[in-house]
Amino acid sequence: MVKKPVSASTKCKLYLCRHGETEWTLSGQHTGQTDLPLTKRGEEQAVYLRKRLENIPFEAVFSSPKKRAVQTCGPIQHQLDPNLCEWDYGDYEGKTWTEIQQINPGWTIFDQGAPHGESPEQVGQRADAVLHKILTYSGNVALFSHGHFLRVLTARFLGMAPEMGKLFLLSVASISILGFERRQPVMQLWNSSQGF
Repeated sequence: MVKKPVSASTKCKLYLCRHGETEWTLSGQHTGQTDLPLTKRGEEQAVYLRKRLENIPFEAVFSSPKKRAVQTCGPIQHQLDPNLCEWDYGDYEGKTWTEIQQINPGWTIFDQGAPHGESPEQVGQRADAVLHKILTYSGNVALFSHGHFLRVLTARFLGMAPEMGKLFLLSVASISILGFERRQPVMQLWNSSQGF
């Protein structure tokens, strides 16, 4: 049975902000530890994303230390949290899905993890650590992070196994909101990326 993260406050809303476009999101290369900046279009997406958040009061904002997440967060006051980094793709870093299929037919990151990188369980443990920290807040919390990691975090928030993150498609420069209906963890908004 999947252990649900403990919540100290059901008033907390989590705003999940995926970083803007990079050269490797365009090429489809897996970008875990490689510290790429945003493209020009990615910078424009980040401005638009921040504009959508400007009238929302946040009790706390956290960002992955990777350039693409920090640039997306921009001038918003935030704290860095290394647990928000993207999945460590190990031997598959920089490779496309098609290239990986030639090496390992049928592979998915959510089911098999990455050789010499992280397993779904390891990413799930990082997600749990983030959730245990931020669910002590009573107000809105924003997380600037990465696609695969935020999908695992969403699965864990909903009490699902890490590999169930495969069910949640997440676009660049998108905003999603996790919250509660009474005491039940729910998705209130998913993969909203209007304008791009």
